[in-house]
Amino acid sequence: MIQSTQHKEPDNRNATLPDDRSGQEKTAQFGYSEVPEKEKVKRVLRHFDIVAKKYDMMNTLLSFGIHYLWKRTAIKMLNFREGHEVIDVCGGTGDLTRSAAKAVGPTGRVVLYDINRSMMLMGRPKALKLPQGKIIHYVEGDAEEISFEACSFDAAMVGFGIRNLTHIEKGFSEMYRVLKPSGTLMCLEFSQPTAPLFRWLYNFYSFHIMPLLGELIVGSRQAYTYLPESIKMFSSPEELTGMLKRVGFSQVTYRRLTNGIAVIHLAKKGD
Repeated sequence: MIQSTQHKEPDNRNATLPDDRSGQEKTAQFGYSEVPEKEKVKRVLRHFDIVAKKYDMMNTLLSFGIHYLWKRTAIKMLNFREGHEVIDVCGGTGDLTRSAAKAVGPTGRVVLYDINRSMMLMGRPKALKLPQGKIIHYVEGDAEEISFEACSFDAAMVGFGIRNLTHIEKGFSEMYRVLKPSGTLMCLEFSQPTAPLFRWLYNFYSFHIMPLLGELIVGSRQAYTYLPESIKMFSSPEELTGMLKRVGFSQVTYRRLTNGIAVIHLAKKGD
């Protein structure tokens, strides 16, 4: 069963936007497009409704299966213990959720928290096959207003989802809030390769091959044009480190994977 929470309008406190006195409507980035803030949430929901049925298959195809290695590495770096309580924010079809459930065991608890019901429904049958499936709970809600009390979880994870938020810093603030003192945040997200030639090849593949495969397999070129655009517009690892520190996290570190295509950030909530 997927528990729904009431959707609220996003909090605008952390946005870098036109001065309110100008009378201009506040905007946000959706890939390369600048759209009204309220429209971005609708577009993100529509995007994942389109890709949900073939999301896992496309991830494996487009990454040549490497995304499984990235996720396994991220889970290992979290050093879960038996009985830990974990929230997987923007958890989608639940790859990280299922791995966390195996790691925390039958006395633990893992919450998959996502705004898109279609994505959760596509991943839920895989969880039901696991012996640990009973400790996985599904909650539909906004990552910028997480519907759990403060200090509820030992760890918070977000994998390839933070860049889709309208106010990224607000999302991190909410993860900080729901973590217990000394709790750990893990953010796994796409970035840009560090080697110039590899970066050129990666960008050619991302902006030309990915959209073509999206059109042929999913029936939407736009859905797989948004993906590389959103990655290109996303913060660098150094910028993301600064954001996490502003939110209040300490011991912030990051590790580049596959020449920087993906990056794992780890951070601690202070006592």
